Amino acid sequence: MRRPAARQFALVALAGALVSTGAAAPPSAAAHGAPAKAPVAVGYGGAVASVDADASAAGIEVLRSGGNAVDAAVATAAALGVTEPYSAGVGGGGYFVYYDAASHRVQTIDGRETAPASATSTLFQENGVPIPFAEGQTSGRGVGVPGTPATWKSALDAWGSRPLGRLLKPAEKLARDGFTVDATFRAQTELNQDRFKDFPDTAKLFLPGGALPVVGSTFKNPDLAATYAELGRKGTGALYRGPLAEDIVRAVRKPPVSPAATRNVRPGDLTAGDLRAYETKRQAPTQVRYRGLDVYSMAPSSSGGTTVGEALNILEGTDLGPLSEAQYLHRYIEASRISFADRGRWVGDPAAVQVPTRELLSQHYADTRACLITPDRALTSPLAPGDPRRPAPCATTGQAAPTTYEGENTTHLTVADRWGNVVSYTLTIESTGGSAITVPGRGFLLNNELTDFSFAPAAPGVPDPNLPGPGKRPRSSMSPTIVLEDGRPVLAVGSPGGATIITTVLQTLLGHLDRGLPLVDAIAAPRASQRNLSYTELEPGLWNSPVRAQLEALGHVFRQNPEIGAATGVQRLADGRWLAAAETSRRGGGSAMVVHPYGKP
Repeated sequence: MRRPAARQFALVALAGALVSTGAAAPPSAAAHGAPAKAPVAVGYGGAVASVDADASAAGIEVLRSGGNAVDAAVATAAALGVTEPYSAGVGGGGYFVYYDAASHRVQTIDGRETAPASATSTLFQENGVPIPFAEGQTSGRGVGVPGTPATWKSALDAWGSRPLGRLLKPAEKLARDGFTVDATFRAQTELNQDRFKDFPDTAKLFLPGGALPVVGSTFKNPDLAATYAELGRKGTGALYRGPLAEDIVRAVRKPPVSPAATRNVRPGDLTAGDLRAYETKRQAPTQVRYRGLDVYSMAPSSSGGTTVGEALNILEGTDLGPLSEAQYLHRYIEASRISFADRGRWVGDPAAVQVPTRELLSQHYADTRACLITPDRALTSPLAPGDPRRPAPCATTGQAAPTTYEGENTTHLTVADRWGNVVSYTLTIESTGGSAITVPGRGFLLNNELTDFSFAPAAPGVPDPNLPGPGKRPRSSMSPTIVLEDGRPVLAVGSPGGATIITTVLQTLLGHLDRGLPLVDAIAAPRASQRNLSYTELEPGLWNSPVRAQLEALGHVFRQNPEIGAATGVQRLADGRWLAAAETSRRGGGSAMVVHPYGKP
């Protein structure tokens, strides 16, 4: 299929306009102070994009020394566990999508956290009533078995070229020597201050002396440095059995709460057996064809691949390029609404429920849903789902159910190497600050990922595939995505943001592929997020735009959200160079780096 004209324009614009924007980390950049942030970089030898300059620099050093994209992704993720401890770390989980240049194949690792073997569908209920979300969030009950260390092992065993211990060294040094506190880190600490102060180990680490960290000061985490050193010596299995595992179980089953705290912190039921039993899952990615390109992402237990994929299929029959901004956003919002309606009804952990993944990604099914969209009127949410097993034109099936809440924090990184391998990796501890429980003496926060389960069915009498269960993975919205053309990478993208991850990735893809925006501009564009709710969230750039009134005239209802997501991406340019792109301002701006800017070494 002919490449869309908008995409041809984007590639030409990037190749010409970004010659002067290359950025690379100097050797041992972190040792000489934090490297400068740049939202876009272009050059040869490989690329890394993350939210943090120290983390991107760690990945670039691995690439520079001959490591591959998988090695660099692990090093970058470990560094993010230091500098973004409220978003990621060894106490959490995630999804790893990998393009192998030798075989031209995309493969994935499901490193999602799992519920204890004792979990039931009423995990978050007492006396038949769901507990308040905040009480599940800050508790041992919300903690799932961490999957991040096992993900690193699975990825390195399958595709890596460097030992884990070597790849953890930059993060270990960063934790020991410290990083420079920025305004985002301080703001996220302040957001969690009331929770953190109730856990002595968390308060000692993140609120030393009872005060917030000062912007410009150096933040050190010697306990985390020691944890990384232990994992480097013993392997990631040390987190799943032995003293470190015992420390995790103890913190979950008897949360280390201050005697002065009045907070009701419920214990969890995680056991040593749950940790020993944990395994990642190697599985096929989701795949859809869009504008002649192959779009790959995560299959369930994540809903990212099916929901982004269905929305793209819904939009496949419409030329979005020449539409007005209002009509483009109208169709994007409606495709999101429809695909979220189907997500809520059909997607959960396929080990526990039947998920019609193939049918959800069918172009025929999407076409039967696309006819719900009209150019002059917005649909109403909650919209009822369709039935992908028995598609019927413009039909909805059963009762509508609203989308349940997901925390909006996580982090994402994208990496490419000199050989053409690509990684798109999203990892998380769920809420900003996770459970707020720091494992005593270990320097990392535990996740509260089990709160991604529905506490009760989203609507009475409506089947909910995302209720808790023994060993079950909670449904995720993480959408690490890789796009190929004729078997070779075009771009990779992903984002944090809870359920807004799906809309952020979708909107970024549409902005670049259909609207002709250079990747960095597609990432920076103001966002809208519709998740089958009665309103669509808008960032200020759209809220304060005339387009809002045009959309309201069609029946859309809006609420303002100051910031949605924090995407990163990499792109292969026509001349063989890599482009790395990150946020220009969200979360204080991201960090894009390449090994050799401008030209060949």
